[in-house]
Amino acid sequence: PCYLFALVAGDLSRIDDTFVTASGRTVSLRIFTEPENADRCDHAMASLKHAMRWDEEVYGREYDLDIFMIVAVNDFNMGAMENKGLNIFNASCILASPQTATDAAFERIESIVAHEYFHNWSGNRVTCRDWFQLSLKEGFTVFRDQSFSADMGSAAVKRIADVSYLRTAQFAEDRGPLAHPVRPDSYMEIGNFYTLTVYEKGSEVVRMLHAMLGPEMFRKGTDLYFDRHDGQAVTCDDFVRALEDASGRDLAQFRRWYSQSGTPTLHVESAHDAASGTYTLTLRQQLHDTPGQPADQKQPQVIPVAIALLDADGRGRDHAVLELSEQSQSWQFKDWPEVPVPSVLRGFSAPVRLEISYTREQLAFLMAHDGDGFARWEAGQRLAQQALQAAIDGDDGAFEAGVSCWLDAAATTLEQACQDDPADPAMLARLLMVPSTASLCEAQAEVDPDRIVTARTRMLDVFAQRQEDRLAACLAQTVARGPYEFTSAQCGRRALHHLCLDLLCRLENSQYAEAAMQQFRDADNMTDRLASLQALVHSRWQEVAGGALEAFRADWQGDALVMDLWRSVQASSPQPGTLARVRELLNDPDFDDLNPNRLRSLVGVFCNQNLQHFHAGDGSGYALLREQVLRLDGQNPQLAARLLSALSSWQRFVPERRDRMRATLEEVAARPGLSSDVFDIVSRCLGEDRAA
Repeated sequence: PCYLFALVAGDLSRIDDTFVTASGRTVSLRIFTEPENADRCDHAMASLKHAMRWDEEVYGREYDLDIFMIVAVNDFNMGAMENKGLNIFNASCILASPQTATDAAFERIESIVAHEYFHNWSGNRVTCRDWFQLSLKEGFTVFRDQSFSADMGSAAVKRIADVSYLRTAQFAEDRGPLAHPVRPDSYMEIGNFYTLTVYEKGSEVVRMLHAMLGPEMFRKGTDLYFDRHDGQAVTCDDFVRALEDASGRDLAQFRRWYSQSGTPTLHVESAHDAASGTYTLTLRQQLHDTPGQPADQKQPQVIPVAIALLDADGRGRDHAVLELSEQSQSWQFKDWPEVPVPSVLRGFSAPVRLEISYTREQLAFLMAHDGDGFARWEAGQRLAQQALQAAIDGDDGAFEAGVSCWLDAAATTLEQACQDDPADPAMLARLLMVPSTASLCEAQAEVDPDRIVTARTRMLDVFAQRQEDRLAACLAQTVARGPYEFTSAQCGRRALHHLCLDLLCRLENSQYAEAAMQQFRDADNMTDRLASLQALVHSRWQEVAGGALEAFRADWQGDALVMDLWRSVQASSPQPGTLARVRELLNDPDFDDLNPNRLRSLVGVFCNQNLQHFHAGDGSGYALLREQVLRLDGQNPQLAARLLSALSSWQRFVPERRDRMRATLEEVAARPGLSSDVFDIVSRCLGEDRAA
């Protein structure tokens, strides 16, 4: 039943290993790559074996062939694909060593190797009847690989990372002209069908089913699904039906998640009756207009809302998953003589925007006491966003009050981080992160890049200035101990160390730039070396940064994947002259302007991660993107279309930027002979029927 087949030929080295399945069969494992890369496949091989064992233990799925092969390819538009028995990978998703790859790369490789292996059942043994069912395999398999990664490291940190990506990328897709359901009903170009909605939101739909049914019943349902449909090409409805039949639950209304586009807004209100000791939570869902689907034609969806109520001592009780199936519903909780603090949407139990009125004090309380890691982080982010929003709005008094409250909470977290062996240091690093520009854009009704960048820069500077002593103490406490290891504890310590270094390099004290340069010279791993390089390149210390950039290039000029990291650090820099530097790098003799990895590392990072310079007021960032899209369209239209998507949210920006972004799209649309890939994206972005 699988729909992908592969044949690979080349001068390749082979790395061999074996895996013994639960039933005792020995499976031959092989990874093929260029000879010079053969020593960087150990982590991918270990990740594959972990994934095979995990799928047996968690889903009861044993590998079915006697051989499983992977090949790493240097020029590839995607991350990887699940061709039966011979997975094809972008080299960046396989090759890793401590000297050449960061912690983030190790994590990404572990996740993607698992994802493609899991497709052996959820994608190959049971596959899609037609393209419209793509989320049948992708949404389900993303949920599986996210669960695997959560089990391999910090579950809370993994959930935070996944939700952050969903909110800043998929929510933006849901909010713009490219919005579509998890199961779309039409498409122009299949290359543009592999979307964040199909993958990431599709995963959240499966996660909601898991939350509603519980782990045991969900496993019973997936067992039935695999047994019933092994060797078949089926639909999303067949998947849901198997869960229904196994659990006895009626999921007819839940299916609306597959057919209705857009991100619902969940409004939460509360009331307390002191006389009866009754606390009432009222939940209301609001659906929004999306292309081809007006809000008034949409019907209420089932939204599982995980909650807990915290008493004055921070103890949580009345844990529940409330299923909101009407437009508005209320729940009452007894034996609350005093008003509790509600922890709502714990674990991010549904892909919705949460509207709830928390005071600063309540958010600080949740950040300190909530037992749910995601909810604790979310409280801290909301607390910081309140201060940032005040700065964006020009309210200095509210900014000062908000930032002081957040810094008090951050000080407590820093003190925890300075302990000898803090619990879950990666979580502590997350709690100390100021909200990203992407998350701030998501929160705005109208995006003003200048105000957002100015507000965030101000908060980072205040953080560094007022917490300098604690940041310096944490920096010293988290210095590397022993050789590099890819473990959750070590990754967390490095994350804390690099966060402190980045903040301290914002200060005028040159000792921190010297410390960053010393770390750059002494580092025995790419995670430390790249973090110190970024701290310098993104700081005021440009002379020091220039020396580090040249030294890095001299050491790694012959390694294409490592040089991608070097380019990305420069493309994401907030310092003046970044656009000119990007243009220089595009014209560098060593830059392969047709290789997808090279272009993503430079143009993709600049357009998607550099709010300040991509959205420069003179439109120069948009001009760069237009040039690259039109240049690429005849050579790699899929990549050109994906790069152009950086303009898809143009309608949400302030008028001057909005007009320039639209003009850029119109200039692309006016080019004769556009590929169907780019034509599809630009037509939908402009909201016009250009099919004629």
